[in-house]
Amino acid sequence: MLNFYAKSNKIAKETELYLKSVFSKQNKNSLLIKAMNYGIFSGGKRFRSTVVSNTGKIFNIQKKKLVIIGSAIECIHSYSLIHDDLPAMDDDNFRRGKPTMHKKFNEFTAILAGSSLLTLAFEILSSKDLKIPQVYKNELVKTLSKCSGHLGLAGGQYLDLTFEKKKISKKKIINMQRKKTGELFGFCCESVGIINGFKNRERKQLKEIGLDIGLLFQIVDDLIDYKGDSKIVGKPTRSDQKKGKATLINLLGYNGTVSLAKEIRKKLARKIKAYGRKSKDLLESVDFILERKF
Repeated sequence: MLNFYAKSNKIAKETELYLKSVFSKQNKNSLLIKAMNYGIFSGGKRFRSTVVSNTGKIFNIQKKKLVIIGSAIECIHSYSLIHDDLPAMDDDNFRRGKPTMHKKFNEFTAILAGSSLLTLAFEILSSKDLKIPQVYKNELVKTLSKCSGHLGLAGGQYLDLTFEKKKISKKKIINMQRKKTGELFGFCCESVGIINGFKNRERKQLKEIGLDIGLLFQIVDDLIDYKGDSKIVGKPTRSDQKKGKATLINLLGYNGTVSLAKEIRKKLARKIKAYGRKSKDLLESVDFILERKF
């Protein structure tokens, strides 16, 4: 895994450099831009960018194209975290060991900075930097819109909040987590198929891999919250239990949820290995999720 960490860090740095070039063109004196900077450059691992790049390697996609798409996805991810932390939602005070956006600035700034990062993602995808046919750009924007809105991330977040303190079935929890976390990972993989001109069936196969990666990521995230060290995580743990969140741990128990995570990993390994030797880095991305401390 040491080699994976080195390659992942390199992708993260390339993503950071591209995002910094985007922000260098903005009004540096704007408090809203400063808040957006705080949200996007907050020390995350850029794991979604890594998944995009490692999927792209399978099909020999040019690195710069993957970095740009990954940067757009990171903007969406950062927006979702900023809004997720708001008092009206999860009401968290810390994220990655730092004060959350609404604590660092204020609530209305957090809302507007998050919304601005959301729209910046589409600005990035439609920019001249991404040198692909316009028809592919249109499809990227359309697909990411669906993944981010009521059919995906936002819809999943809505279910997550409405499920609190209720008895929810395993099927409904998995559906919620696939929307809330899985859809954006689905786009990480499907976007490669889009810019490669793949047909719907091939795109769907890639998206299914991403959806399962996202589900696994969310399950492990819940396991970390249940049993992880808050100093390592960078925010208080056991918050899901305190808020009455609907998680698989509530239904299956800790050990049962760990077993499910390992089953999903096996299923993913079969799907990813079907793409041959060049899929090794993508499979390592999956193993990285299970390497996280829980």
